[in-house]
Amino acid sequence: MDTPAGPTARGAASSTPGDPGVDRRGFLCAAVGVGLARRMQEPSGMYGLIGKITATPGNREALAAILLDFSVAGMPGCLSYIVARDPSVDDALWVTEVWDSEASHKASLSLPAVREAISRARPLIAGFSDRVVTRPLGGIGLAANRAG
Repeated sequence: MDTPAGPTARGAASSTPGDPGVDRRGFLCAAVGVGLARRMQEPSGMYGLIGKITATPGNREALAAILLDFSVAGMPGCLSYIVARDPSVDDALWVTEVWDSEASHKASLSLPAVREAISRARPLIAGFSDRVVTRPLGGIGLAANRAG
């Protein structure tokens, strides 16, 4: 049975002659919403950390160089490791890490390269603050690297 083109029962225009009045835009939005809701309910195995490190006066760049000196490729389970300058605090850095699991992060602390970087950085660190643990869901750059 043909239905006239025009507004459907939901008030959206049908774009295909003979379309039984399916509101495609609404259907797609609902489908995407259901998919996102399911994804949000799935536990993420990823483990994230965001933290602020304050360098001793005048040592922010030297500290950043140490933090950036080792290769993430040699850090099993590390999906992202970002060091950024705080634009409003001259001696502060923000470090954002994403790991495939909390266990991988903990294991990394015993790696020789990490232990050596920590020992070199320690004299340049005035303090840590604003540490937040997160459960990353994904994002640009993570999907290609996420294991499993």
